[in-house]
Amino acid sequence: MQHYENLLAKRINTSEICSSYDQLCKRLLANKQILAWILKGCVAEFAECSLQDIAEKYIEGRPGITVVPIYPDECSEFIEGAVTEDLTMMEGTVSFDIHFRAIKPDSDTSVILIFNIEAQKDFYPGYPLIKRGVYYGSRLISSQCGTVFSNSHYEKINKVYSIWVCTNPPRYRRNTIVSYSLEQHDLIGKTKEEKKNYDLITVVMICLGNSDDKNYKGLLKMLDVLLKKGMSAAEKKRILQEEFSIILSSNMEREVSQMCDLGIGLWKEAWDEAKYEDVCNMMEATGWDMEKCMDILKVPEKKKNIYSMKAVTQKKEPVLN
Repeated sequence: MQHYENLLAKRINTSEICSSYDQLCKRLLANKQILAWILKGCVAEFAECSLQDIAEKYIEGRPGITVVPIYPDECSEFIEGAVTEDLTMMEGTVSFDIHFRAIKPDSDTSVILIFNIEAQKDFYPGYPLIKRGVYYGSRLISSQCGTVFSNSHYEKINKVYSIWVCTNPPRYRRNTIVSYSLEQHDLIGKTKEEKKNYDLITVVMICLGNSDDKNYKGLLKMLDVLLKKGMSAAEKKRILQEEFSIILSSNMEREVSQMCDLGIGLWKEAWDEAKYEDVCNMMEATGWDMEKCMDILKVPEKKKNIYSMKAVTQKKEPVLN
């Protein structure tokens, strides 16, 4: 019984660590310096703008995040004004990680772009993640009814972006940025519609990866350094300042340090999970029993009972009567 109680306590502790880590990730991503890099790196409208202009001139107010500020008296650099929940009676509630508005460059202040930034660990949560991105973008459009436009004034709809920062993508998606949007295709004959009338939703998938890749630079490297587990706060600060000119306030430094401390525990958990999957993959490929595979892969003795119990619950190892 004590063994099961220890496992339960460990799972609760891990859950709390994950929750705290996720909240810190959102707060760091909501910093205007970071958002400026994201907009410049994957939003066409801002490609030619300076990072300073994006942060100071185009991003409106303070981006809304779904967590209560850890340091309420030092939150001026974060976006916290925008509504982060979209609620309808028929469709339920959608809570956005980060939600904000920005003025479209080279336009008057009435042309607004609406953004949703999501930090996502699990690339395969039981459904194609891109479909969730399209859904979130669609909700950003439908939620404009009654606020941005009313009745049949659809001409007032603002373009929306749903941008997903995927920290643990599959190998084939690592170090990639992919954009999905509406396009015109002439099926019969040729015609021309103004792009602004249909270019209303874009979903962007930013998939982080390892440093041993030619694409590991710019936005991809910056976000990976910011969110990476297993890297010291001092090293993060050095790279962000020297390579990306991101100056960490005392508030950001504390949060980066806290995230690093939490990340050490999560990194160890991820190692355990990866080692367990290695054992299962070897069992499947060779037909050997779990004990033999664990010995070959040098699984520590203290982990063997945990792996064996997990295998039984997942039916990857037969139960012996």
